[in-house]
Amino acid sequence: MLHKIKYVLLLLLLFIPLAVYSYSDYIIASGQNVGIKLNAKNVLIIGKYDIDGVSPANDANLEIGDKIFSINDINVSSISDLEQIISNNSLDTIKIGYIRNNQKNYTNLTLKNGKTGLYVKDTVAGIGTLTFIDPNTLIFGALGHEITETNSNNILNIKDGIIFESDIVGIIPSRSNTPGEKRATLSVNNVFGSVNKNTNKGIFGKYNAKLNNNSLYKVATINDIKIGEASILTVLDDNEIKEYKINILKVSNSSEKTKNIIFEINDPELLEKTGGIIQGMSGSPIIQGEYIIGAVTHVVVNDPKKGYGILITNMLEEAEKSE
Repeated sequence: MLHKIKYVLLLLLLFIPLAVYSYSDYIIASGQNVGIKLNAKNVLIIGKYDIDGVSPANDANLEIGDKIFSINDINVSSISDLEQIISNNSLDTIKIGYIRNNQKNYTNLTLKNGKTGLYVKDTVAGIGTLTFIDPNTLIFGALGHEITETNSNNILNIKDGIIFESDIVGIIPSRSNTPGEKRATLSVNNVFGSVNKNTNKGIFGKYNAKLNNNSLYKVATINDIKIGEASILTVLDDNEIKEYKINILKVSNSSEKTKNIIFEINDPELLEKTGGIIQGMSGSPIIQGEYIIGAVTHVVVNDPKKGYGILITNMLEEAEKSE
């Protein structure tokens, strides 16, 4: 919360704004694997196709990555909205409102046999790792980085979303220049929490499942973090959270807010199973002694035993902004 107060008496006193964060001194370090489903704020164009040798989308100058927000000046936020408006349209041409490079634009698209020539989607789903839960506010954070729309590689502007049960059923190990991944089953009916924000520091929201207060750790500042031994919490089989050894190589609070910690995995069991850091491990909390210090965010592609992490304070500060 920012305060700027000015008093004028016999002299002028100016108080510099100060950011005050109210996250708890101790938070739950999770490591739980979760399914993630996010509902996009707009309908995303993910592809185009020809109809009888004609591309209505190309003729309308629409591109992959454009976000449709209206049809015939009627707001749309889902594919069902879009389909309903088009099916009720009596003309061969529809007016499309779309966003490109954060700018609103309009174009006319001529339907071909009642079709737009567009492939679209309004949801994104996947898996990741739950980093923390604040036991007092029930705010959670996961991933430590943004979720992007695959076709355009732009950050996904979301309406809402959920995290839910996901069990690991297999591992594809990482190799040099080829990141591995977790394979999982999704149980979307067993919801753990609601997502309200997708940012470059992670996804955030409110947790509504049972808490495990046995995994409370003190929140580390950058000055609490030491070079040397640490560990990560993550799931490699079913839903079992295990602790694996790593070595902290470097810590900084640079402008690159998701790559503050450089570390190397040295746990024999983890290396045997995964070959290093794999996709789906993003968000795995980094623990050092009594502290939670950060979360795994990226792999060094040509050396998957090494990776980057975000400071936990950066995630917590971003989480509070989601309130």
